[in-house]
Order: sequence, then structure tokens, then C-alpha cells
Amino acid sequence: MKVKKIPMRMCSVTRERFPKIELLRVVKTPEGEVKVDLTGKLNGHGAYIKKDLSILEKAKKTKALSRALEIEIPESVYQEIEEIVNQETK
Repeated sequence: MKVKKIPMRMCSVTRERFPKIELLRVVKTPEGEVKVDLTGKLNGHGAYIKKDLSILEKAKKTKALSRALEIEIPESVYQEIEEIVNQETK
């Protein structure tokens, strides 16, 4: 039986590589909106962040997601990411 390859992606904050399932995708759509992509299929430029509250805090402080997506990230997106991370850890 053939072993299935696990897709790896790089966290925009820590620059470490993780399996795609451990990361959360944030997308800048062609219209210029910033959205959290739970499906992994939204159209636009994407950046990944590890599902960890400490890394989310570091992302806010260093503006790593803003640099990766080349757009200012609204506070509402950070709050949405925090809610998703809190649900995942329960």
C-alpha cells in the first residue's frame, strides 16, 4: 500500500514547517478583504499561522501576517483566529 504524502506549510510567524492540518490559513481576497479560510480553498493570497495563542500574540506584536499578506490586518480577524484556536484546544 502506498503511503500518503502529508502536505507541509510554513507558519508566517515562526517560519517553521508544519503539517497543513496544524495551521490556519488567512487569505487576502482579490477584492482586498482579509478572511480566515477554514476550507483552505478560498481564492486569493494566503498565509498560514499555527493554531496557538502565544503565536497569535507574537503575530500581533510583530505584524508578521500584515507583512505576509501586504495589507493591514483588522482586529476582528485576530479575534476570529483567537476564537477558532480556543475551540480547537477544547
